[in-house]
Amino acid sequence: MDFTRKQFLHSAAAFALAARAGIGTARADDNYPSRDIHMICGFGPGSGADILVRFFAEKLRPIAGHPVIVENRVGANSNIATEYVARSKPDGYTLYLFAGTTVAATMALFKNPPVDPGKTLDAIATTSNLAFMLMVDAKSPYKTVAELTEAMKKKGDKVTYASTANPGTIMGTLYKNAIGIDAVEVLYKSGPESLNEILSGKLDYGMYDPIFGLAQAREGRMRILAVSTSERLKSAPDIPTMKESGIPMDLNLWWGVMVAKGTPKPIALKINKWFSDIASSEDGRKFLALSGADPMIRTPEETQEMFLKAIPEWAEYVRIAKIPKT
Repeated sequence: MDFTRKQFLHSAAAFALAARAGIGTARADDNYPSRDIHMICGFGPGSGADILVRFFAEKLRPIAGHPVIVENRVGANSNIATEYVARSKPDGYTLYLFAGTTVAATMALFKNPPVDPGKTLDAIATTSNLAFMLMVDAKSPYKTVAELTEAMKKKGDKVTYASTANPGTIMGTLYKNAIGIDAVEVLYKSGPESLNEILSGKLDYGMYDPIFGLAQAREGRMRILAVSTSERLKSAPDIPTMKESGIPMDLNLWWGVMVAKGTPKPIALKINKWFSDIASSEDGRKFLALSGADPMIRTPEETQEMFLKAIPEWAEYVRIAKIPKT
């Protein structure tokens, strides 16, 4: 059917508006960033997470060409930070440097989580992966997981161990289930709180985060027997894995970057490159190694796939460890 002159003018105007809108969007993406960026941390100032976030924020400032402001939004196992980012504008100006497994386990750990991370956030970059560590007093006779296991089996139901945070509880459960002992977990808020109990012999072993674990090993107070990942960490290549020691386990505790769902892909790609470049830089590798972490580089698509896969995986870990919902 032939267009009338009026129909043609309407169509041309609509096309021009659509094209102008498209050009405007492209320009907005190309100009990103044009103002301050806020980087959200779910844990308190001075924590290992806070140190990590502030390192990346400092490195990002000259790359982005704008101030990068760190905000600590603390509470509910990082749920407050997760909700804040999920409800932020999807424009790339609110970045969430997050512990992948902590956020992935949200739906399994809380009766009424404020948001569903898998539906309200996009995981667009990874920075690093690390492991929890099975450790004993440096003065103990146990040099390997096998030696510890043999002794704990003989000790029976009198075995006690320390753990910190949910990964420690899960690692401890997988270990005692694998070797068939009824060990008693003593849960602490942080590694230092359990140190005297370990060193005095009141506790047989502990499951610790790498920042605390490596610090204690360097000081000669504790000995690391194995890490929770299925492959050895490049930052700690001499430490065997639990899997090598005959304990089936692959607890990979990775960190990444999230934004509110709907953030334009060109912006997500730019953010991904920023964090990938920082993590893989010489300074980035050195910083991560001090924390017992290795750089981890993934595309936005790979990161999102890994995060969505982690949600049911960590729900199963929570079930096995019998961690109650709060």
